[in-house]
Amino acid sequence: MNGNKIQLFEDKRIRTAWDEEKEIWYFSIVDVVGVLTEQATKDGARNYWKVLKSRLIGEGNQSVTNCNQLKLLSADGKRYSTDVADTEQLLRIIQSVPSPKAEPFKMWLAQVGSERLDETIDPELTIDRALQTYLKKGYTREWINQRLQAIQVRKELADEWNNRGVKKGSEYAILTDEITRAWSGMSTRQYKQHKGLKKENLRDNMSTLELVLNMLAEATTTEISKAVIPETFDENKKVANRGGTIAGNARKEIEADTGRPVTSKKNAADFSQLIGDVISEIEEDGK
Repeated sequence: MNGNKIQLFEDKRIRTAWDEEKEIWYFSIVDVVGVLTEQATKDGARNYWKVLKSRLIGEGNQSVTNCNQLKLLSADGKRYSTDVADTEQLLRIIQSVPSPKAEPFKMWLAQVGSERLDETIDPELTIDRALQTYLKKGYTREWINQRLQAIQVRKELADEWNNRGVKKGSEYAILTDEITRAWSGMSTRQYKQHKGLKKENLRDNMSTLELVLNMLAEATTTEISKAVIPETFDENKKVANRGGTIAGNARKEIEADTGRPVTSKKNAADFSQLIGDVISEIEEDGK
């Protein structure tokens, strides 16, 4: 657990902690309750949460029962065990707090990094939504075309895995990690760390060449799977490694010819800045 920091909602301090391994934000419940109920003091917020917590536990509320405790920094500079909740748990707790700030707070959670709210719908859900989303973020149409193609390639791979009995969730993640490691030389988590990412979508932060090689790895995995028809998860894992390795060999050849690494530390922010710089240069030339 790391990345403990203060987030601000309407200038009110919310203590949070980032779990690097699980890629989950945890929020101090007493801070959230204090903001929603507009408590004047920390003691007031703690007392409100104490009463609410007791009531919810009595009702058998699993969100409260499953809450964790983390040592968070207090106003006196010391760390104390504090009830925390992830986004999903926090949303359920918020429903039990009568407050006009509930909806704005949900939107704030989305901005912090929730992927379980309507406000943070994954661009992959629809091609049209994806196109508009990426255009607004400042991506070039050339990059967007590759990204949309990558979405289709990923869908075909997911369909193939589904046909082979691979379970969505953890098994998908393991196979994806196998492909990523085989072609890029890094696990998915290492790759995201390489780019300075947390919950952000890795593909949304790839260069065009990175996207192309990732597509090659996933498309090749799909074709190999259709040819060999793996029956067990271990066999699917071997196929994933084979598909990724083929793209990995292509990456090594490119790097040998160019003398530069394919896997870049650049992310979406860098791409948007680059586009902005180019536009500025064009405008300056046109004056």
